[in-house]
Amino acid sequence: MNCGHVALIGRPNVGKSTLMNHLLKQKISITSRKPQTTRHRILGISTSEKGQVIYLDTPGMHHGEQRALNRYLNRTADTTLLGVDVIVWLIDGLVWQEYDDIILKKLEQAGLPVILAVNKVDKIKDKEDILAFFDQAQKRFPFHSLLPISALKGTNLEELESLLLTLLPESELIYPEDQVTDRSERFLCAEIVREKLTRRLGDELPYSLTVQVELYEELPHVTKIYIVIWLERASQKNIVIGTEGEMLKKIGTDARMDIQKLIGQKVFLKLWVKVKKGWSDNERALLSLGFNE
Repeated sequence: MNCGHVALIGRPNVGKSTLMNHLLKQKISITSRKPQTTRHRILGISTSEKGQVIYLDTPGMHHGEQRALNRYLNRTADTTLLGVDVIVWLIDGLVWQEYDDIILKKLEQAGLPVILAVNKVDKIKDKEDILAFFDQAQKRFPFHSLLPISALKGTNLEELESLLLTLLPESELIYPEDQVTDRSERFLCAEIVREKLTRRLGDELPYSLTVQVELYEELPHVTKIYIVIWLERASQKNIVIGTEGEMLKKIGTDARMDIQKLIGQKVFLKLWVKVKKGWSDNERALLSLGFNE
């Protein structure tokens, strides 16, 4: 069998998490329309008769803000390139951006086979434009393959996985065939809460919050989960809580329904909102909140 690790990389918000979820045919990574939703390396395992592809969903590679959290996200994305067998570089649209040149240098240093996947091709009207872009891309870097895909629509995803299997080394299964991730249910529950916060709140606030599980207790007929939502400023609490607690109640309801589907049991979910000033630009605070990969 062919088994190995595949890094999914790219700029923020190009669809890496959506791609991995659709390749796995189940939701492992949280998604939203807001950039930098993915903050941790998320591992997803796809096992078939032909082999095992271990996908690594990464935070988006970016530049600009120099907060400790942004440095952490870039470090996590960069270190994912170490120890993998293949890289899938996902891009959105047919335009090279400034930071793409930096990504190309990282790929040159990695010295691995790279597949360039253009996502959201269903939105590109003239397919000749894709061919012209691929011709230009091949002059920039010796890509192993170039593939137009749509993560959301499922376009060419089977072709992508078949191609990846041919590039992976022969090996025994690395993970049990029924395992789909290395993340705990505790971690996944926290991510679900953060997803609901990101989707419900405005454009800026999601970048100033994080979540932390304080209690995860599995009882015979119910799982009790207590989660703290950490904010950077006290003035943000009213936005998250809402009038008479209405916003927090909606977020809790949305999250509880998804968590119950995940763990297959009734869930008692309790959310608190607290303030840890400047946590996103404090290395020690990041470590205490679980940013320690």
